[in-house]
Amino acid sequence: MDFSKVRWEEVGTASIETLQILAVSGLFTVLLGLPLGVILFMTGRSASPSSKLTYIILSVIVNILRSVPFIILIVALIPFTRTLVGTATGVLGVIPPLVISAAPYFARLVENTLREVDRGVIEAAQAMGASTAQIVRRVLLPEALPGLLAGITITIVTLVSYTAMAGMVGGGGLGTLAINYGYYRYQNEIMIISVVSMIILVQLLQMIGDRLVIYFTRK
Repeated sequence: MDFSKVRWEEVGTASIETLQILAVSGLFTVLLGLPLGVILFMTGRSASPSSKLTYIILSVIVNILRSVPFIILIVALIPFTRTLVGTATGVLGVIPPLVISAAPYFARLVENTLREVDRGVIEAAQAMGASTAQIVRRVLLPEALPGLLAGITITIVTLVSYTAMAGMVGGGGLGTLAINYGYYRYQNEIMIISVVSMIILVQLLQMIGDRLVIYFTRK
């Protein structure tokens, strides 16, 4: 293998694209998945028939989206993605399917994390007359913060692998670089560089996430 022939500027561009995809899709995943997870938790523990029905409907939708393999989902959503952002390829084209796939996954993590919050703390807040919104903002989310940060870390790491799969349909980033050069043109050097870059990225993300979890656990 001859690494001297590698176009490092293309590797740099692909790495920046991957970071852009992770930043934007990760942000929207949290913005959508967090409230969805809270709603799942609150409706799931409610005795109200309407809340139970809401939980069943949302749970079915979440399970359906989680069960579809990402490579199939991204192809199925091409018409929707083109309508939404004007393209189904590149950085913009991969973000909508990433969010649609990852948000339900993160919502389940949020729901499970909130279930671990001490029920006594919630009941104490209710006894003091706190509203549902106040319980969520001042009790549930602060108490579950370390677990939520761990869930965000897991989700973003999962998004890294999804971006690689998006390379099969021209999604941009290191995945596309690996497919176009490493697979179709048999340039093993590019494949190795892409894989190592993703491994390093995952390690950094996991390390940052673990540090944040430890910090907020000790507070």
